[in-house]
Amino acid sequence: MSVGYVVSFAEMASETGPRVMGGFAIAGIFSGAVRVATLVHGGSAAAMPRLDIQRARVLEKRFAVAYFQFAFLLGLSAAYVFSLESARLHMLTMCLIVGYGAGAAAGVGLIPWIAIPSMAVAIVPGIVVAALRWDPVYWVAAAMTTALLAGGSQSVLRRYRVASTEIANRLTFEALARHDVLTTLPNRLALREWFDSHIAIGADQQLIAVHCLDLDKFKPVNDVFGHPVGDGLLKTIAMRLTQALRPGDIAARLGGDEFAVIQRELRHPEEAAALAERLRKAIAEPFSVQGHDISVSTCIGYALSRYEAADLDDLLGLADQALYAAKNSRSGVECDSSRLKLRGRLAA
Repeated sequence: MSVGYVVSFAEMASETGPRVMGGFAIAGIFSGAVRVATLVHGGSAAAMPRLDIQRARVLEKRFAVAYFQFAFLLGLSAAYVFSLESARLHMLTMCLIVGYGAGAAAGVGLIPWIAIPSMAVAIVPGIVVAALRWDPVYWVAAAMTTALLAGGSQSVLRRYRVASTEIANRLTFEALARHDVLTTLPNRLALREWFDSHIAIGADQQLIAVHCLDLDKFKPVNDVFGHPVGDGLLKTIAMRLTQALRPGDIAARLGGDEFAVIQRELRHPEEAAALAERLRKAIAEPFSVQGHDISVSTCIGYALSRYEAADLDDLLGLADQALYAAKNSRSGVECDSSRLKLRGRLAA
């Protein structure tokens, strides 16, 4: 579109003189350069894997500024051309503004706050000046262009609503696939994705702890009070687990009454032991579920590793073995630090 604008106004300058039309052509070159630079820089920034929402909004605003400045230039120059007495130039300018409107609807139609105002800024000045000419042909042309603008705006809004609904549905399905329906905690898939993403950005020598726990005497709760009460108990336990964690750590439900907790960026192994005891005490506090006072307990096994040697399946297996050791020994908490000892021997 920028190239077409420059070529068109360069041709107009050859007929009317370079003073005004040439100025519009030169302005079009600079405007196009700004748009290209914005697209190149913004495209590389938008492709970054860790683009956050604040940065994305900044990039969108920069893109909008580049888009609006060209629309303003087109609207201003179209109004000027329609003030001249040249049907040939009017025809060429009408092609430009109609083409721009179609391109904006197609190119940025999923961003209505950019597409619709830019179409209006580019099209309205020209058709207003055209309508002021005492010629029925221009009145019809202005009316048809106005209808094109209205129809394009409706099309943009319709596409936006459809796309928004599709994106919302997709995000909902993805969230359901990654969260436990009952407790809303992350499930095993989400735990895996969280683990992989956080291990990738951690320092090799930092510690990570994977805790496994299940509930003692949970089956009698279902037998005595019924499954709805048992479900309510699991929901409350999930809340207590989440409240006991530091920001940045994660709790997940693996299934049944089994849960996993991951701590990251530990400085000392004692931090993992402290969390295990904190979780035990949190679950040991009595629960009130649907009018029933319920007490349960838990055993916890956890495994420690440095980031460089961390593997989720391996650590879950070691933590699970430590959990059974805690149950058999009635100690309540057991730790597997074999991965730390292995790394120490390899380093030696």
